[in-house]
Amino acid sequence: MTKNKRKFDVLVVGELNVDIIFNGINSLPAIGKEILSKEMTLTMGSSSAIFAANISMLGVKTAFAGRVGNDIFGSMVLDTLKSKKIDTRFIYVSNSDKTGATVVLNYDNDRAMVTFPGSMENLTEKDITDEMLHSARHMHLSSAFLQKGLKPDIVKLFERAKNAGMTTSLDVQWDPEEKWDLPFDRLLPLVDVFLPNKQELTAITGKTDIKDVFRVLDTKTNTIVVKMSTEGSMGFKEGQLIHVPAFLNESVEDAIGAGDSFNAGFISKYIQNKPLGECLEFGNLMGAVNTTAAGGTGAFQTPEQVKEIAKKRFGKEF
Repeated sequence: MTKNKRKFDVLVVGELNVDIIFNGINSLPAIGKEILSKEMTLTMGSSSAIFAANISMLGVKTAFAGRVGNDIFGSMVLDTLKSKKIDTRFIYVSNSDKTGATVVLNYDNDRAMVTFPGSMENLTEKDITDEMLHSARHMHLSSAFLQKGLKPDIVKLFERAKNAGMTTSLDVQWDPEEKWDLPFDRLLPLVDVFLPNKQELTAITGKTDIKDVFRVLDTKTNTIVVKMSTEGSMGFKEGQLIHVPAFLNESVEDAIGAGDSFNAGFISKYIQNKPLGECLEFGNLMGAVNTTAAGGTGAFQTPEQVKEIAKKRFGKEF
């Protein structure tokens, strides 16, 4: 199958779970005490699913490879993905696993989270077949440290993706154990776009100055993109360093999934071979759009909604 005849633009390989989000709390809870929340939202969670849902709403033909349990949360995830026009044929429904869940406590501009990984830990490299890899032009993987079944063979998966003619992107997300023990020397040369945020990049490299980080990783990966919240984003490719300012939202609903929405915006332009600066700007815009509604996909219900928010809130048309 040649690259331009593939059924999908993007294959997302990743974790699936739901988010139970509590907003409007006056403090984080203390052990043995109870606090009240003014709002609660139950929604599809996981970085991978948020990325997939939101890039699909940008007109990108998307398929998902993952694993859920045969339970209420699993059904909710599958129904939500299908409603976002994502092909779910590569998602395995397990009778032995439970679908994962994350409880999110939003307090002020920060948050605390507790995650039950569930079925996401049991997805392995062997579950990603050659058929899947040859079905799409690009492979995106998020939350590598949460996917314990996939993590030991992540280099092999990216090798297979490259051999299948795919371009690739990776957002490792935060390591809950803070070991940062992926084989980056072997992995990053197989990654076309590496998408960490500033804190993750500092933890991985031990460097606090972004320019020092780029020097460390320059020979290891093709394009490095750093998400810096209200500072915007930076990109480094072939010795070229670009900084693009953020689109600032003066009334943030929450920031859940903002980084994943940035990824969706960036990759939607990247697979069109757009210049690095344009990819960064659109990533920033989609990250800002994300913050206008609760949950990672609340602002991405329809393509029309995304365009309306971008125009009315941030003065950008696309």
